[in-house]
Amino acid sequence: MLFIALVGQNHDGHKYIKDLYNYQGVRVFIISKFDKSLNQFDDASFLLTENTLQSLQKLASYHRSKFTYPVIGITGSNGKTIVKEWLSQLLASDFRIVRSPKSFNSQVGVPLSVLQMDSTFQYGIFEAGISLPNEMDKLEPIIAPEYGIFTNIGDAHQENFSDLKHKVSEKLKLFTNTNRLIYCKDHQIIDSVVTENHIEKTFTWGNAEDADIRIKEVEMDNGSTSIRVSIEDKNYSFTIPFSDSASFENAMHCFSLMHLIGVESGNISSRMERLVPVAMRMELKEGINSCTIINDSYNSDIGSLSIALDFLLQQKQHTQRVLILSDILQSGQSPKTLYSEVAKLIIEKKVDKLIGIGKDISEFASVFDVDKEFYSNTNDFLDGFSRRQIVNAAILLKGSRTFHFERISALLERKAHRTVMEINLNALEHNLNYFRSLLKPNVKVMAMVKAFSYGSGSFEIANLLQFHRIDYLGVAFADEGVALREAGITLPIVVLNPSFGTYELMIEYNLEPEIFNLSGFDEFINILERSGVDSYPIHLKIDSGMHRLGFNIEDIDTLISKLKNYSNIKVQSIFSHLASSEDNRDDDFTQKQIENFNAIYNQISNSIGYSPIRHILNSAGIERFPNAQFEMVRLGIGLYGVSSVKQSKLRNVSTLRTHVIQVKELLTGETVGYNRKGKITKPSTIVTIPIGYADGLSRKLSNGAGHFLLNGKLVPTIGNISMDTCLLDASGVGVKEGDEVIIFGAKPTIFDLANVLETIPYEVLTSISQRVKRVYFQE
Repeated sequence: MLFIALVGQNHDGHKYIKDLYNYQGVRVFIISKFDKSLNQFDDASFLLTENTLQSLQKLASYHRSKFTYPVIGITGSNGKTIVKEWLSQLLASDFRIVRSPKSFNSQVGVPLSVLQMDSTFQYGIFEAGISLPNEMDKLEPIIAPEYGIFTNIGDAHQENFSDLKHKVSEKLKLFTNTNRLIYCKDHQIIDSVVTENHIEKTFTWGNAEDADIRIKEVEMDNGSTSIRVSIEDKNYSFTIPFSDSASFENAMHCFSLMHLIGVESGNISSRMERLVPVAMRMELKEGINSCTIINDSYNSDIGSLSIALDFLLQQKQHTQRVLILSDILQSGQSPKTLYSEVAKLIIEKKVDKLIGIGKDISEFASVFDVDKEFYSNTNDFLDGFSRRQIVNAAILLKGSRTFHFERISALLERKAHRTVMEINLNALEHNLNYFRSLLKPNVKVMAMVKAFSYGSGSFEIANLLQFHRIDYLGVAFADEGVALREAGITLPIVVLNPSFGTYELMIEYNLEPEIFNLSGFDEFINILERSGVDSYPIHLKIDSGMHRLGFNIEDIDTLISKLKNYSNIKVQSIFSHLASSEDNRDDDFTQKQIENFNAIYNQISNSIGYSPIRHILNSAGIERFPNAQFEMVRLGIGLYGVSSVKQSKLRNVSTLRTHVIQVKELLTGETVGYNRKGKITKPSTIVTIPIGYADGLSRKLSNGAGHFLLNGKLVPTIGNISMDTCLLDASGVGVKEGDEVIIFGAKPTIFDLANVLETIPYEVLTSISQRVKRVYFQE
């Protein structure tokens, strides 16, 4: 086992060497920093290089050079992963294929993908993405594609390129030594740059007269698309089970490649008809019997299984981890070799129980050394399953599409009404990394997970933050901290509003209190003396000008005297709260707060003889006052996608979705809702959605004040919002029962609702009640 200590803008792999040595058994490391502390690891080997990422890439490039079978390289702004996955589906019956897991197309993802290659495979399919100039120069020798596919070009990462032509030129570097490049000739920018770069070995498709594959006819109808093309005056026809333009483009790239490598046209046509959607995300949902369900049941291969098991391993809130796994189809390995590898992976990822579904996996049951049971097919499992069979477990569903694991997901998922809050964990991770990029080296981060993580969930968010090595978690009340401890969260947790009578509970669960006045200090000291606890960490809050909670300046001398008298406490941090960090009109006041706080901090730290952590910046403060980062910052609403400073830098985390449950056609003069507030002034289509003020939808959005997204159009509310339902005027939209409605998300945004309600996004997020099911997903 080899650990490569990558160093990035927000992370440094060298920090994990000690834990990897002590707890994971790693003994070989590639590093770029060496200090004397590494001498303590007597039996470890350290390979010192200037750049560990380059070492990883060179290793992958060397590994790639050992194999001569064809490799397909794919790049473009959109569609890379879909084309890769569809080609894998389409070619699986002809070749044993190795491909990029998920969307592993970055400077790290590409070498990890290529390192999967071995002599058992016959084709490789790898995707490559770039966000900066010159990055593709590093990926080209790693993939070294024989065939290339350039899907399209768009505005993603455009801020780092002078124009679209510049970006096309950079992406084309992947195909420097390619035997044949496939692209759509109708993309004029791509075509012109290819011509300017004198790339002659091309195989093009499109409507253009000089395309190698001419599009003759495209007919989209009832969820499918019929396509007729001409190649050298010979006509070919095929149908795909999708009716959107992106799927048509992706399918044409696949058709072109298959024709180019000589797949028989009849086979192409029949396989195209059987294309299945590519699941681009894992979903985490609340299950029956206090379980958590991770649904990744749309594909099954050893690479994606390893990734999904890593996600399962992050779930600390349960006593048991269960994997429900189908036969892994078309792996290119013998079943014995395949399932022996799966068995090792299950042990490595600490799975407690395996439920295998399929004849192949059942045949090799003996290789699995965990609690296990096997079924020949999905029906047998469903027939034999009892709801009492699995309790308080994290359950990963990983199955090939033909096993229809969506039926198992429906059985295990806790039933709730059709309104859900979707939480995008990738977006939350992006926002965390954005704020980390603003920090000076070694500045710690306290992530605020109070108020149900601003409406986003508690332990689910805390699990992710713990995985990303956040330094502290902040909660409002002791019971929030207790819930996190019981869910397996081991990070330091600060309770920001400890109430009298909860200190014993906090000590029992190793929660660290904020102390903001002298009476609270005295009570906590008394509890510590009765408990016999020594050097317990506390966090002192200073009132620097907000005048909400905190020690006043006239309290400081008394506080210092008490601190000197008691050895059973340790001041872990001293902090304060900015009143108006987001408003530049109050910058003078904010600077005065920072000065006042720093003066009081120096007074306390000089008196007690050591230097606790300082922190005063919140999310807006991190963006606007880098001079006051001190030793730690507190990241709250910014983590969840809301900024009053640079909103464009953040990604939307929460999307509130519901569905139409009834459609009515009403005539002029009729009324709708309580107190007949909704007046029908012309023949109208009125729809009912299952969300109301008991779910956190404010009644202030009634009677046309709120507008929600239905089938691509913003439609107004009509009448009063009820406890459990809301009515919308969907006239002219074309709507049916089951159609999705977005309350807030990308459009309308949380800011749009907050503006209508004359409030702040914080209130909108935290108002969504816990009866609205949270669904977490990770791309």
